[in-house]
Amino acid sequence: MLTLQVCSLRTPIPLRKICPVNPLLAAFDTTSTIAQLFVYPVKSCAGVAVQEAVLTDTGLDLDRAWMVVDAAGRFVSQRELPRMALVQPQLKLSEMVLRAPGMLALHVAIDTVEEPVTVQVWKDTVQAYGMGAVAAQWFSDFLGQPLRLVRFDPDFRRLSSLDWTGGVEAPNQFSDGFPVLVASVASIDDLNQRLAAAGQGAVGIERFRPNVVLQGIDSHDEDRVDMFHITTAEGVVQLQPVKPCTRCPIPDIDPTTATSSPEVGDMLRTYRQDARVNGAITFGMNAIVREGADQVLRVGQTVGANYRFD
Repeated sequence: MLTLQVCSLRTPIPLRKICPVNPLLAAFDTTSTIAQLFVYPVKSCAGVAVQEAVLTDTGLDLDRAWMVVDAAGRFVSQRELPRMALVQPQLKLSEMVLRAPGMLALHVAIDTVEEPVTVQVWKDTVQAYGMGAVAAQWFSDFLGQPLRLVRFDPDFRRLSSLDWTGGVEAPNQFSDGFPVLVASVASIDDLNQRLAAAGQGAVGIERFRPNVVLQGIDSHDEDRVDMFHITTAEGVVQLQPVKPCTRCPIPDIDPTTATSSPEVGDMLRTYRQDARVNGAITFGMNAIVREGADQVLRVGQTVGANYRFD
């Protein structure tokens, strides 16, 4: 057994009654607040809605810290195994508890790992640690094929695409490629209005797996700003949007049933084809941490931004 030095989302953090006011806030083109925060401890499994989270260089603490891999060490996701959406994590002080229909709860220690392994996420070969035979059997039984659970090696440095970050070295863990995904309430409301007009039911923002959801900006304004300035108790966090988030079939999967239906993707194709990514459909913006690592993001914090004019 090995012990990792990790920061837990559950570490008590003293609250201050009044956050410092950013003197530049009035100068921003648009202001909003953090409406929701989500952490996805296991890549492609269900997320955890939190009221606060420590921001690290690689994103929210414990976000995509674990990943499920096949016998060859390559990551698997809802794209081929939609029942991963039914795996519900719960973060406690020293452990993560995973639950799924028909399965006993799996208890995973946050600070304990086993043997070092090499795994693959997209084109990246990454150093990680195995989480043991019990976790491997649990995922194999639930998802119906030989699988293992692995933990990202915090000493390994996996960088986001330098082409999209403008040469800024932005590390991440097992995310698809960037530390933080930002979306907005207005964007999901816009989609749901379009779905309703077509006689379809509303969907939740959870289908798009954002980390930070903003309230108060116009639909898809997250695409149009140069930097998010978030006022925290410790100072100011800066998140820089760098790449539109291209969408695979996962938003078509109902996270409560793991069943897939094409309405969401079909609707997005009518208005969200994005020339910046060769016409792929996009929803939300991938962002990197430019300032404020180790500060705490909380629901209700104020966010300012200026529009980008390319």
